[in-house]
Amino acid sequence: MKILAIECTHGFASAAVSNGERVVERRLAEWQKTAESLVPLVMQVMDEAGLTVAELDGVAVSSGPGSFTALRIGLSVAKGSAFGAGLPLVPVPTLLAMADAAAKHTAATHIVPVIPSRAGEYFYSIFSQEDGVLSEIDSSRCLVSELPGRLAALTGSLAIVSRPFDLLAEEAPSLAPYLLDASFFSAATLLSHACKSLAEGAAGTAAGTLPDYRQAFVPAQRQG
Repeated sequence: MKILAIECTHGFASAAVSNGERVVERRLAEWQKTAESLVPLVMQVMDEAGLTVAELDGVAVSSGPGSFTALRIGLSVAKGSAFGAGLPLVPVPTLLAMADAAAKHTAATHIVPVIPSRAGEYFYSIFSQEDGVLSEIDSSRCLVSELPGRLAALTGSLAIVSRPFDLLAEEAPSLAPYLLDASFFSAATLLSHACKSLAEGAAGTAAGTLPDYRQAFVPAQRQG
C-alpha cells in the first residue's frame, strides 16, 4: 500500500512514505521548528517516493499521548493531507507503536514504553511479550518517582523504552539498567499498523480523528 505516516509526539518529528516497494523517511533535526518545517518535510518525502497525495491509499499519524503542541501540529498536517485528497486517516496509539518497535530489539518479558508528560511525570504502558505477541497490562501516567514502584511487581525480564534515554536515567537511576533507547521509533514505525488497519477497513476519517492528550492543557503562568 501507498501510505504517508507522520510522527511528532515527542523527541524529533519525522515523516515517512511507503510507495508499495520501499520506504522513504526523513527526520527533523530541530524539534523547535516543527510547526514551520513539518509540511516541507512531508513534501520532501512524497517527492522522493515519487508520489502525489492523490496516489496514496491513506495517511497515518501517531495519535499520542505526547506533547500537547506537537500532537496538534502532527494531527493538523495529517488531517489536512487526508481531507484534501479524500483519504482515510489512521490514528496509531503512540505507546503501542513504541512497544511494537521495541519488540524487534528485545526479547524481554515485559516492554514498558514511556513518554514525558508534565515536568517530573511520564505516560507509560506495560506490555507483556510472548511468542512475538504483545498484550497490554496497564496504561497510565505517574510521577517519575512512582514509576519504579509501579514496575516492581513485574516478573521476568524488563525493557523500558524511552526517548530521550538519558533524561529518564537521570531522573530514575534505579531504572537505568532496564532502559532501551527508543531512537528507532519514528514515522516509519507506524506504516505496518496503518497498512493492517486499511486492509481491514478499520481506518477513520480526518473529521473523526482526535488526539489522545490524556491531560488538560495548562497554559504557562507569567511571572508578575
